[in-house]
Amino acid sequence: MALPKIDVPIYETKLISNAKIVKFRPFLVKEQKLFLMATESDDIKEQVNTIKQILNNCILTEIDIDNLPTFDLEHLFMQLRARSVGEVVNLKYTCNNEVTGEDGEKKKCGGTVKFDLNLLEVKPSVGEGHDKKIELTPKFGVIMKYPSFNSVDVGGITPENELDKTIEMIASCIEMIYDEDNLYYSKDVTKEELIDFVENLQQDDLDKIQKFFLTMPKIKKELDFTCPKCGYVDKVEVEGIQNFFV
Repeated sequence: MALPKIDVPIYETKLISNAKIVKFRPFLVKEQKLFLMATESDDIKEQVNTIKQILNNCILTEIDIDNLPTFDLEHLFMQLRARSVGEVVNLKYTCNNEVTGEDGEKKKCGGTVKFDLNLLEVKPSVGEGHDKKIELTPKFGVIMKYPSFNSVDVGGITPENELDKTIEMIASCIEMIYDEDNLYYSKDVTKEELIDFVENLQQDDLDKIQKFFLTMPKIKKELDFTCPKCGYVDKVEVEGIQNFFV
């Protein structure tokens, strides 16, 4: 005879990118083990893969986790964590205020600042003038799509390859190119053709496209703090999923 199973609550949230309603259940013990492994790892790629595995396990609505915009994936995981472990996370940051030591030398304070952050109060922010349609000339432009963790080489960027990786990411986020007469869909051309297109843009055109990435929705929260060691008063901006669980 099969053992009984405990019913778990079902929650709902909306994707930021398209307002689609997503249903999910809380962590079970098996996902809690994965979550602890992710928070203890220093490997960003491993953290992202573990988070995607947890979401695949817990989300009941049919969605493509691998190709979700980065901010949607972060939002879903924070909602899931809040409903599974608790809404409030305890964060610690090191005060970098410059102080004068007993020997008269300048040094970083190093005091520990503690925060209590309610994950359900963290809302996405969108930069001013954000638009997926980017007009490069009055008759020519591009329509962008949001990057997923699949299109971002997490942990693979070095000073030596940063420009190449940036160009590859921009190329992977072009949904279509348009002119007066035609639409050119990215799915109908090769990766190499898209990279060549980006490499042949003028700097002003590249700046317009980069504004799309700079202003797209972000999961972040600004917190006020007073250092208990030196009394320094400032703000800290928490951004990026790994920084919400330090």
